[in-house]
Amino acid sequence: MFDIVLKALEVIEETNLWAEKETNGLIKNLLPPESFNSLTNLIFANALYFKGVWEEEFDASDTREYDFHILNGSPVKVPFMTSYEMQYISVLDGFKVLHLPYMQGEDKRRFSIYFFLPDAKDGLLALIKKLASKSKFLEHKLPRELVEVGAFRIPKFKISFGLECSDMLKELGVVLPFSEGALTKMVESRIAQNLYVSNIFHKSFIEVNEEGTDAYGDKFV
Repeated sequence: MFDIVLKALEVIEETNLWAEKETNGLIKNLLPPESFNSLTNLIFANALYFKGVWEEEFDASDTREYDFHILNGSPVKVPFMTSYEMQYISVLDGFKVLHLPYMQGEDKRRFSIYFFLPDAKDGLLALIKKLASKSKFLEHKLPRELVEVGAFRIPKFKISFGLECSDMLKELGVVLPFSEGALTKMVESRIAQNLYVSNIFHKSFIEVNEEGTDAYGDKFV
């Protein structure tokens, strides 16, 4: 039993070091100690990096600190980026939507980020519930035209979060990978006969600043 525990800890450490290296040290300790046991035969892993530069970058000299209201309603001082250009904004019932495009990449693909701002300072949870309850709620509500803006500010931020998302995927109807033998055809190995997904661990790091967005994501199955 001691040898099994030691081997599990070695595999977890090796995997976590790989994730840390592939994300330039931004994502650490992705796999928890209980994520590997004697029944674990295989680990699938991938790391994703996104670098997006705004079509219109923000001037760092205009960045100032203002109040930002967190979930409990308390204000905290954070740096806000400012722009005086026209923006893609929709003003809707109870919230606003901002569309900020990134520069087109060498592969000709285009990406954008959307910010959702509830009118009420404590309206975030209600807005999330509204968006999640109707699959086509935003189909004709996303901004498509440039409008003039007055006091236009976006907070700079860095966030990191992680979760075990197998239950979430099952609730969305993704159940086949978790069935015994579901991965048999994907892996040519003597262990593949009853191979299936037991857990999915995901962790991300996102930074938004005057230049654009940096995002790393790791996933282990």
